[in-house]
Amino acid sequence: MDDINHHDLINGKRTIEQFVGIDAYLTPNIEGIKGIYKHNFKDFIVKEILDNGRILEIKEDYYTESFSKEQKDKFTTFNLVKVKKDTFEAIREIGDALNISPSSIQYSGLKDRRSISVQKVSIKGNYVKELKKLKIRDSFIRHIRPTRKPVKLGGNWGNNFTITLRNIEDKKDLQKTIENLGNELAKKGFLNYFGLQRFGKYRPNSHLVGRYLLEENFKKAFEEYVSTIYSTESKNIQNIRSVLTKTNDLEKTYNAFPKSLHYERVMIKHLIGHPNDYKGCFDLISLDLKNLLISAFQSFVFNKMISLRAQKGISLLTPVKGDTISILDDDNGHITQIKYVYDALNGRYDEYLEKAMKLNRAVIVVPIVGYETDLNDFPLFKTLFDEVIKKEEIDLNIFKSNLLYQFEYKGSFRAMTTKPVGFKILEIKDDQLFPGRKKLKIEFSLIKGAYATMFLREFMK
Repeated sequence: MDDINHHDLINGKRTIEQFVGIDAYLTPNIEGIKGIYKHNFKDFIVKEILDNGRILEIKEDYYTESFSKEQKDKFTTFNLVKVKKDTFEAIREIGDALNISPSSIQYSGLKDRRSISVQKVSIKGNYVKELKKLKIRDSFIRHIRPTRKPVKLGGNWGNNFTITLRNIEDKKDLQKTIENLGNELAKKGFLNYFGLQRFGKYRPNSHLVGRYLLEENFKKAFEEYVSTIYSTESKNIQNIRSVLTKTNDLEKTYNAFPKSLHYERVMIKHLIGHPNDYKGCFDLISLDLKNLLISAFQSFVFNKMISLRAQKGISLLTPVKGDTISILDDDNGHITQIKYVYDALNGRYDEYLEKAMKLNRAVIVVPIVGYETDLNDFPLFKTLFDEVIKKEEIDLNIFKSNLLYQFEYKGSFRAMTTKPVGFKILEIKDDQLFPGRKKLKIEFSLIKGAYATMFLREFMK
């Protein structure tokens, strides 16, 4: 089969990570504990942390207040607890049940599918009574209340994680090894890659679809989204996609695709009624999904720049000439727009910047390139960006695409490294699922935008 339509990623997780630009460790000389995570969805619990520092709890369900015009209530806000379900699916089911558009439902961020998670969600209008009666399998509505303002994307501080790692070798002084490793990563942190959730675990191709959309190559975007085969998917789904690739029989493929592959079916159905209207296919997907696809392409470029830096042997722990450093917010530790270039103006600020970094008050930042990004503000990463673009054969005009303007991707920047907060060992026990091995339960928090899977990658290696 043509390589364009097949990606053989069967060699394992590392190969999948490399496919999306993840290819380095911050602490390559420190041995990890290995093992596995997400063996069971109950082993991965995610709880949103509000801006005031409060961690949402799975079972919290306070008295529900009535909607009040005097209080200028405009939104119904609630905790969404979901089990083994991604955020898009949960939001779509709530929208269907309430007979409203999913676009009127707002949330702070996406949560892992294979997990138990709790997050704040809001709907424009008064849906207190409807939500109290709502019953959706594996989704639970808690703590319903009227609010003046909605939940906003990225509006939380971060997320708290309780994770069980399994199948760990029972080595001598295991607890001491884990404690030392946790302390070391609390000091140094880990590379702040965009994790596989951003790209798709079984079909890690969101960045490719996003790239083709930005290039306005809608036919190729359709083929990548619907018919390209990934060896990491189930054999059944591979076979269905193979039929479409070989025969182009849209009706047969439409009937064969399971209903869980909602957007594949929507696109195929559109093409049956509107032959060759590939652009129209992507007009039918949700704005949230289209947004995710576009940002995945930016995330891929971001990941590739960090990996290239590591491959060139440029320090990942200390700043070098041309690095851009952002001062962190005093209240919550988020990056700010206050930034300086290291070893600029004869190093006038270098001593201050080094001290700020040692005190966890500053970080090296990497551009997320958009239509207003001035790469001269990031001298070192400008050279790395140019090399990535050349190697990936990306036309620079892609960063002037109308889609970037539509979603207001002006460009921003993101910390190159980040650190876990409040790392704790909760228990180390024999693992009944893997006789002769150990299981480890840990807890930690991460600032918004950071991926627990990337911390675990560094922790486990």
